[in-house]
Amino acid sequence: MGEVDVRKVAEEHLAAWSAGDAEAVAASVASYADPDSGGVLAGDGLVAYAAGVLARFAGPRFLVDRVTGGEDAVTVSWTLRADHRGAYLGMPATGGTVAVSGTDLVTLGRDGAHVQRIYDRLALAEALGYAARFVPAADETREYGLSARVATGRTERPGALVLTWLEIRDDVEAADVDLLSVEIVKSLRASRGFLGATTFDAGGRKFTLSAFDRPESLRAVHARPHQRAMRRFFKGGLCTRVHTSVWYPASARDYARCPNCATVVATDAGAPCACGWTPDSAATL
Repeated sequence: MGEVDVRKVAEEHLAAWSAGDAEAVAASVASYADPDSGGVLAGDGLVAYAAGVLARFAGPRFLVDRVTGGEDAVTVSWTLRADHRGAYLGMPATGGTVAVSGTDLVTLGRDGAHVQRIYDRLALAEALGYAARFVPAADETREYGLSARVATGRTERPGALVLTWLEIRDDVEAADVDLLSVEIVKSLRASRGFLGATTFDAGGRKFTLSAFDRPESLRAVHARPHQRAMRRFFKGGLCTRVHTSVWYPASARDYARCPNCATVVATDAGAPCACGWTPDSAATL
């Protein structure tokens, strides 16, 4: 086949993606692979994969920057803009437009065209508003994950803690749980008794630890966003396990080290160190 043929195949393949036609994507090539495909795909497997990509990133618009190559292979450099409509690598849909650059290496063989697509997943994540952090999945004693803090500016000691964790199946379910968690925390911030919260992921579980000024304030947990999340678990099939518990403090102590003389001072004692420094109150979570 000549150079015109391979260029035409590359154009038709991009056109199929731009049209949002998963079957046309699969029909235009003998095989396809990209950083998210998990290997080389063809036929029905490629149709299913392309449909999933098009559901996550709708209305793709490819701008071809450069086409180079010879008789049996071309490299197409492109910039893609698409609408982020579904979870990607555990990141919930933003509803906005994302842009990323990449290349398609299109080669022709006896069985047809083969496409190897290359793009930077980290750049795509950053375009979605996420910063990459690298941690091991686990070692001999620990599982690793990510954490976040929701502060209110209140510094009194908590009179009650609520611990919740959910066991998730995959990145898509993780994104659903994150969206529900955001709505729950928003509703809690509007309540008078809420002091703050910490969320963290470890292994296949998502944890939330929320602090309240007194046990009576726990009623705020049962607002509508939390009720919706409970319905998703009991009736909607979300997650495989859920734990929830309430904890009351038996004892609590805070200490701070003087930045001048390095003396350790109890923050709740109200007494300064030897050089006269008195620590500020620390946030609860």
